[in-house]
Amino acid sequence: MALTPNDLVEIHLIEQLKYRYARCLDLKQWSELRTLFVDDAVCDYSGGKYHQDGADEIVAWIRKGMGAETFLSSHKMHHPEITLTGADTATGTWALDDRVVMSDLKLVVRGASFYEDRYRKVDGEWKIEYTSYRRVYEEIEPRPDLSLTASWWGTDGRSSLPA
Repeated sequence: MALTPNDLVEIHLIEQLKYRYARCLDLKQWSELRTLFVDDAVCDYSGGKYHQDGADEIVAWIRKGMGAETFLSSHKMHHPEITLTGADTATGTWALDDRVVMSDLKLVVRGASFYEDRYRKVDGEWKIEYTSYRRVYEEIEPRPDLSLTASWWGTDGRSSLPA
């Protein structure tokens, strides 16, 4: 099936949506994160272990788990496979590499996953209707010597290392 230039624009808009999702997670921008979901969105994170119904419930659950300023995360979404399934619907598969630093616990969590998403266009804007991921792997490393030289919240993103 040949893609039209308009199809490519729609796919790019969906890619922007998912990248915005990662930014909002990592920067704890909960209000903006909420705008990325349809109201009746569903999530099944970690192979369905963490299931949430409704955009408000999803964002509240994420905020509870990731809201502390000592919970520092980096979510890198890449290798998107987006399929337009209708004029206002699409699916997507994404590779994820993530890293979480829990500075208060002196732990680092690293992992890789694949997201499976469904998207719906609402009032001309793509939104997440369903999102899920399954881990390829996840590892936890104790870091008793953990010393942060910068953090978005603790140092306003400024490094304490000399130039």
